[in-house]
Parts: sequence; structure tokens; C-alpha cells
Amino acid sequence: MDEALTELAEHITATLPDEVDRTEGQRGELVVWARRSAIVKVLTFLRDDSNCHFRQLMSVCGADYPEREHRFEVVYNLLSHRHNQRVRVKVATDEETPVPSVTGVFSSATWYERETWDLYGVFFSDHPDLRRLLTDYGFEGHPLRKDFPLTGYVEVRYDPDQKRVVYEPVSLTQEFRSFDFLSPWEGSRQMLAGDEKATVTLPEGKQT
Repeated sequence: MDEALTELAEHITATLPDEVDRTEGQRGELVVWARRSAIVKVLTFLRDDSNCHFRQLMSVCGADYPEREHRFEVVYNLLSHRHNQRVRVKVATDEETPVPSVTGVFSSATWYERETWDLYGVFFSDHPDLRRLLTDYGFEGHPLRKDFPLTGYVEVRYDPDQKRVVYEPVSLTQEFRSFDFLSPWEGSRQMLAGDEKATVTLPEGKQT
């Protein structure tokens, strides 16, 4: 990190010693690890403190690490126009423990938290309208979890006999294909355009 971000990290940890677990630099950016229960206080400080002034919440997203005890990370990306700086705030949680909603700090978090809930299943307590955002109303599971099957659990189609959309268990019409990752000229078994011009050596030693 550069000197400005290093000073900012020291300022944050000195002011919020009980709310911030640690800070670190990742690819030239400042990452602040906040305690889950203190996320509202941390973001409020980053927004209002004159040395921070992170007034814009760029995004809220999730990440899934199934091998960890707290498998989910909730990531908040903030921007300060005054200081021309960015900071990334992270909290960790599991499948059962909710994360406090920050919609009272940044109203733009409303849809970001809905998206994270929909795709990862991270519950945000005190959210004013926590509903699915990208999947259907009757969707089962959370599709960006690492243990969610690539084919999903159900498929949707229009049934002309029932005159409506129906949900059915996923049924694959063919077996999974085996890819050899060769180029068309290496892996193709059919005659390609231009192959008739090639010279092929036959077993008898003749050429055609």
C-alpha cells in the first residue's frame, strides 16, 4: 500500500479498536476486516469521519469458501470522492448467523443485500424488504454457493397441454460430453474444408 492508505489504516484501527479485527493491503488496496456485529458502526465511521469521507457505497457482494468455519464473506466496496481513495470492508459469517443490514447507512445497499441473500443465502437482519432479486419466486437454493449443482434442482418450461409454465426436476437429455480440448484440426474426425488438398501417406507408401 502507499503511504496515504497506510496512514488511513492506522487511523481506522486506532479509532475503532474493538470493531476492527485487522487491516491489510491487497494489490495496492486497503482491506478492513470488521466484526460482524459492528459493521453498521464501522461503515458509519467511514462515511462521516473527515479523514475517511467514504460517501459512496459502490457495491456489496458475497464470496463462498466452504472449507472455512465461517464460509461466507460479505464485501463492501466504498469510494471517497474527496480523498480519491477506495476501501474494501469485509465481514465473515456462516449459513445461520445474520449480518446487520447497512441500509440505514447507505440506502443503495438495499438491492445489493437482496442480491447477496438471493445468490448466497446470507441473511441480513433489519433489512426492510429482503426478498429474492434475480431468481424466481419459487427458486430453491442459492445458485452462487459452491455446493449448488451446476444444473440446478428444477427446470422451467411452458407446457402446451396445461397452458402454463411448469417446474420439473432437472432431466438431462444427453450424457455429459467429454471434451478433449484439441483444436478442430487435431480433434475433428470429419472432413474439413481444405482437407482434400492435403497429401496423405498411405501404409503402402502411395500418396493421394
